[in-house]
Amino acid sequence: MQSKCILRTSSITFDKIICMRFEHPVSIKIIASLIGAAIKGNNEGMATGINEIHKVEPGDLVFVDHPKYYDKCIQSAATYIIINKETDFPNGKALLIVDEPFEAYLKIVAHYRPFTPSYQLKSDSSVVGEHTVVMPNVFIGNHVTIGNNCIIHPNVVIMDYCHIGNNVIIQSGTVIGSDAFYYNKKTNRDIHYKKMDSCGRVLIEDYVEIGANCTIDRGVSGDTIIGAGTKMDNLIHIGHDTVIGKNCLFAAQVGVAGATTIEDNVILWGQVGVNKTLTIGKGAIVNGQAGVVGSIAGNKTYFGTPAEDAREKLKEFVWVKRIPELWEKVMTKKEK
Repeated sequence: MQSKCILRTSSITFDKIICMRFEHPVSIKIIASLIGAAIKGNNEGMATGINEIHKVEPGDLVFVDHPKYYDKCIQSAATYIIINKETDFPNGKALLIVDEPFEAYLKIVAHYRPFTPSYQLKSDSSVVGEHTVVMPNVFIGNHVTIGNNCIIHPNVVIMDYCHIGNNVIIQSGTVIGSDAFYYNKKTNRDIHYKKMDSCGRVLIEDYVEIGANCTIDRGVSGDTIIGAGTKMDNLIHIGHDTVIGKNCLFAAQVGVAGATTIEDNVILWGQVGVNKTLTIGKGAIVNGQAGVVGSIAGNKTYFGTPAEDAREKLKEFVWVKRIPELWEKVMTKKEK
């Protein structure tokens, strides 16, 4: 499947595909034959890609194997639902019924985006733009595009299907496009955790700077995106399918879990931890060592775990410090 990334002399532009798209739409009958599924509903349709439930679009395939999520998947934008039980569904959609929907997902990924080893430092299918400097021992995988005027320092790894914009700097030891930390748990298996193969990408826009020894995971079936002008310090981890806005600033040892949205102009100071599937609003500042466990509004400063409005937190600290004094007053009053 060829990416829709277009390299130009003066700029690099991305068609931001938020799922693993097939090179051409595929008949749902062909998909059903591949995974051994029975089709219920629209069996004349064409699938355009495969995706996770939180990012599906019309034409997408999605899988579900737990009754808790049946209705969410069936009522989502996805047109084709790989499921392990026949149930009601809207007109125009189709169920692909199999015993193991997760295994069906893996078979589709393996067929349409198979793992292809590359044994050279720069794959023949990758493209590097004009005036870009690639230093020794950089690995550039299959179908990678790097824009113009970039500096890629020694020992950087850029895995398959990742795309780097113009004027990007990536410091030594950083890995772009590592697999998502994403596993399917089933207690009826000898190995409880089975890897959900990653078929997504990492998109890094123009003027981004990434420090040394950072890791940015590819999307499971979508894109991890780093917005233009964002700057990252050393030892930072960005989880799968996370979307980071423009002109953000992350200090050392920030960790961001998967499928998180961080809007424009956000500052995360050192050792901030961010939980999965939440949103940090535009212009928010999170002070060092804070833990963001739920979505927070923009244009405020936060600290603590869970991260809270800094002004309110400071008031709490004042009262905490007064506890011994207040306790002494209470005890003195009792003695009288």
